[in-house]
Amino acid sequence: MPRLADLDTPAALIDTARLHANIARMQQRMDALGVRFRPHVKTTKCLPIVQAQLAAGARGITVSTLKEAEQFHAAGLHDILYAVCIVPAKLPQALALRRRGCALQILTDSVAAAEAIAACGRTHGEVFDVWIEVDVDGHRSGLPPADDALLAVGRALHDGGARVRGVLAHAGSSYDLDDAAALRTLAEQERAGAVHAAQRLRDVGIPCVEVSIGSTPTALAAASLEGVTEVRAGVYACFDLVMHNVGVCTLDEIALSVLTTVIGHQPAKGWAIVDAGWMAMSRDRGTQKQKHDYGYGQVCTEAGEPIAGYVVGSANQEHGIVCRADGTVTTIEQRFPIGTRLRILPNHACATGAQHPQYAAVMADGSVQAWPRFYGW
Repeated sequence: MPRLADLDTPAALIDTARLHANIARMQQRMDALGVRFRPHVKTTKCLPIVQAQLAAGARGITVSTLKEAEQFHAAGLHDILYAVCIVPAKLPQALALRRRGCALQILTDSVAAAEAIAACGRTHGEVFDVWIEVDVDGHRSGLPPADDALLAVGRALHDGGARVRGVLAHAGSSYDLDDAAALRTLAEQERAGAVHAAQRLRDVGIPCVEVSIGSTPTALAAASLEGVTEVRAGVYACFDLVMHNVGVCTLDEIALSVLTTVIGHQPAKGWAIVDAGWMAMSRDRGTQKQKHDYGYGQVCTEAGEPIAGYVVGSANQEHGIVCRADGTVTTIEQRFPIGTRLRILPNHACATGAQHPQYAAVMADGSVQAWPRFYGW
């Protein structure tokens, strides 16, 4: 079995000890709060990781593409929520999945799409399970809980060919916070908004059994989930530097890193050149607007220990520039000789993982296993 020293660079590494600890932490919290947990698997798109989440107690999965749903269903998973508002052109793909035995649930936030879903269901003798997305924080999509359009969408689905499974919210603005009290406040806002939306549907005779909320920060910050039936979160399995800046993980809880090798120097600039550019790290600069900018990633030793003050400050396609975060020039060629192998912690685990066809999963005994990722839409 290969070991870390046998890997070519760049390579995406999963520290399995950290991964399993992160999975256990979230599942234990959801169990304590008395809700089902449906992990969002778009971060890793990796069957062994999803199997570990289910083994820990997760029930069902959340996906961001129908291709993910197809791949995971083919691997034996059936309870799948496609948590992106569906367009009518994708309904045949969703219908085919349900006809193959997948308990696929879909999402909408518009009357037009709801009418198309219901019409497709009636035409094909299908009753789609549909969630209505509600907007609890102005982050992205969804209907405000107090908007009458919520009821119009519910009625369109309730007319046949579909049924309202529940309401769904995602407090994505939590990524912009870095204070525990503010996170708790937003978590309560997310909970209350979603519960209110569900009750409004019930009050007009539209069954709404489920209330689903979730982001990694609010899931970890919520003091109460009264009225909520399930939580979704995804990046928690690996964590990343954005989550570290938000305040929900430490650097030594980040399970994903990129293994890289020093291939050159620019001594006058204080640069070490590595073979992990933005093709390996992604172009995501999510920490740039946060309290601590890590450039394209935090530099660590090959064993995974952070090296204080050093980041990948800039990146080209296949070249990363390791430098001091404060811009000072040091004797970089002595600090990082040619051939030195380093790990880089990423800004955004979802984006960095997507750059690689597989993970090199580093096991407790030091051996390495290849864990493929799913791709496509």
